[in-house]
Amino acid sequence: MSDITVVLGDFQFQDFEVPERIPFNTEQRLVIKKMVGGVRDIQMLGPDWPPIVWSGTFMPTADGQSALDRARTVEQMVNAAQPVSLSWDELYFLVVIRSFEPDYRFYQIPYRITCEVLQDLTAPIYADAGLDADDVINGDLDSANALTASSGDSTLSSLMGTLSTAVGNVKSFVGATMSEVATVLQPLNNAARYVSTSISQVDSLLASVGVPAGVLPSLPIAQNVSKFESIFNATTLQMQYTQVNALLGRMQRNLAQVSSSGRVVTVGGGNLFDLASKEYGDPSAWTQIAQANNLSDPTLVGVNTLIIPPYSNGTSGGILSS
Repeated sequence: MSDITVVLGDFQFQDFEVPERIPFNTEQRLVIKKMVGGVRDIQMLGPDWPPIVWSGTFMPTADGQSALDRARTVEQMVNAAQPVSLSWDELYFLVVIRSFEPDYRFYQIPYRITCEVLQDLTAPIYADAGLDADDVINGDLDSANALTASSGDSTLSSLMGTLSTAVGNVKSFVGATMSEVATVLQPLNNAARYVSTSISQVDSLLASVGVPAGVLPSLPIAQNVSKFESIFNATTLQMQYTQVNALLGRMQRNLAQVSSSGRVVTVGGGNLFDLASKEYGDPSAWTQIAQANNLSDPTLVGVNTLIIPPYSNGTSGGILSS
C-alpha cells in the first residue's frame, strides 16, 4: 500500500483505494508551421496537461462503509459535473472527473478514474518577473473579493472583509517575517475552511437531485420552474465557491513561500501529530506547526497548506502555549 494521501474534492482515498502511482505529465501546446526548405515556425501556447489517470480497489472500511458505498460516493461526484480539487503529496490540481469505471466484484470493487486538469495550483505564480509577492497576493485577493460579492454570501463577505483588513495591515509581503505572514494566514484559513464546507453543502444538494435538473413531469409548471431556478443558482454558486477556493489556496501557498525561515507542505486531512512525526521525528512538536499557522486544533480537515518552521527541541510540548 502507498504512504501518500490522495484527496479528490472532499473524498479521501484509503488503504487499497490509494494507487501505487499517479502519472502527472505536462506537455507544451504548440502550433507548428512547416515552411519551404525545412524551416519551422513554432509558437508555444503554454502548458497542456494530459488527463490524470489512476486505479485502485474499493474495499469495506473500518468505519463500516462497504465498497459499494465508497464507489457510489465517487459516482455522485462524477454526476455533479463540477470542478473539484485533487491533491496528493505536495501536488494540487483543479480537475473535472472525466470518467469513473468501477468493476463490481462482490465485496471489493476495482476502479479506474480519469481527471481532466483545469489548472495546476501547486506552484506559486512568480513566473512574471514584473510581479512581486504583493502583486500576486493582492491580485488573487481582489479576484476572490469580486467573486464573493457576486455570490451574495454574507458570511463569506464578512470573512473576506477580515482577510482584506489583515492583508492591508502588512506593509509589504516582500521579505515579510513569519509573524507577519501568520496574521494573514489565520483569517485566510478561516475563509478557506468556510468555502470548503460550502462546496460540500452545495455538492450534497446537487447530488440529491434524482432526475435531470430536478424537474418532475407530475409537478405543476410553476413548481418545476422554481426548482430548476434553485438548482441553477446552486450550480452557479458552486462554480463561484470553487474559483474562490482555488484563489485562496494559491494565496496560502504564496504566503507560505514568503517566509524564508520555514518551508511549506500541502496535506489532505490527517493531523498535526502525524505531520510533526514525519517532519521532525517528534509528535510532541505539533505545537510548533500549530503556532506557525495560527491553529488551535491538531485535526486537519480538507486540503491545507502549512508552514513547517525549523525544529526547536526546546519548544516541543503537548499543549499550545498562550
